[in-house]
Amino acid sequence: MLAQQVVVSGVVVDDKTGGPISQVSVSSGKISVVTNEDGAFTLKLESMPERVRISHLGYKTRQVSMIQGQTEGLKVRLQPTTIQLREIFVLNEDPRELVDIAISKIPDNYSRVPELLKGFYRETAMKRKHYIYVAEGVENLYKTPYTRGTGRDRVAIVKGRRLLSQKQGDTLGVKVMGGPVQALIMDIVKNRDFLLNKDELDFYQFTMAVPEYINDRPQYVVKMEPQTTQSYALYHGKLYIDMDRLAFTRIELDLDMSDRAKATQTMLVKKPLGVRFRPKELSSVVDYRYDDGVTRISYLRNYFRFNCDWKKRLFATSFTATCEMVVTDSSSDDVVPIASRNSFDSRDNYYDKVEYFMDPDYWDKYNIIEPSESLDKAIQKLVSTYRRN
Repeated sequence: MLAQQVVVSGVVVDDKTGGPISQVSVSSGKISVVTNEDGAFTLKLESMPERVRISHLGYKTRQVSMIQGQTEGLKVRLQPTTIQLREIFVLNEDPRELVDIAISKIPDNYSRVPELLKGFYRETAMKRKHYIYVAEGVENLYKTPYTRGTGRDRVAIVKGRRLLSQKQGDTLGVKVMGGPVQALIMDIVKNRDFLLNKDELDFYQFTMAVPEYINDRPQYVVKMEPQTTQSYALYHGKLYIDMDRLAFTRIELDLDMSDRAKATQTMLVKKPLGVRFRPKELSSVVDYRYDDGVTRISYLRNYFRFNCDWKKRLFATSFTATCEMVVTDSSSDDVVPIASRNSFDSRDNYYDKVEYFMDPDYWDKYNIIEPSESLDKAIQKLVSTYRRN
């Protein structure tokens, strides 16, 4: 909890179009959040900052001064970047070799000491265009050094709440991969069993794409596409690698949907008898942030799209599910591991671990991802329905 609160809030928009930009990093020192789908953010700090840093892929980073005293209702315009291509230098790079070098530099670029990260997690589900489920919470993440695997990494829920539609027929009972442990599983740089190992990478072909800027730093962009057939679904992806430090800064993955059975095997955890699950999309984004000489995970998002139908029904119903987590703070001082008995297990259901929405000031001084306007309206509607029942 923060002893004193200074609130910096506003909206981030594209300078040319005026449209909102989502998933923009907003930070002051080690404290950070991301914008929601409407481009809105709220950053809660212990004291008045001199400036706030606003950064996003493909845009020039802004340093917004707080000297004039206005901290709320800000409108920040980001300008798209036009990278000056180092054409000869880039074209001479071997993309697979570049990825291998970036992997070899992981011990130098990422944390070499245990860390305790604080994060905000949210998962939602929609039936067609209507929210039927929302759960969110503050969590602690214990991370061992990046020279080790994820075996001793743990997640513990600090505070959380949930809402479920009371309407008959909205309860789906289908569980897709996700939950707070995704912050450990999807830390792809650390969890190299997932992707960044020789055996797995040999299944892909690599090509150089147009470079980009992240946080005003030029990035190599390496595209990867499946080149073999395996017993499980592979991914189409992009790896962003800092040109100077050769650190992975962003990873984008889309699950290959050409084989529906393999995609289902990856996406689906469980479902009721009689329900037919038809996968449509699984896309993932993992962002890493460079701070004080160390790169660490800062944001991840999984987006699922699928249809479900019942044997006796004529039409299938479309569903989407999203789980996202932003790291809001980090510490490496006197870090104590999270005990197994207090940690969230991948077999646990997040819904069963948290309480119902009721208190409008529930998050108090915690940093969160602000709900979008549509999500906020859905939450109010679900709360009203729950209270009537």
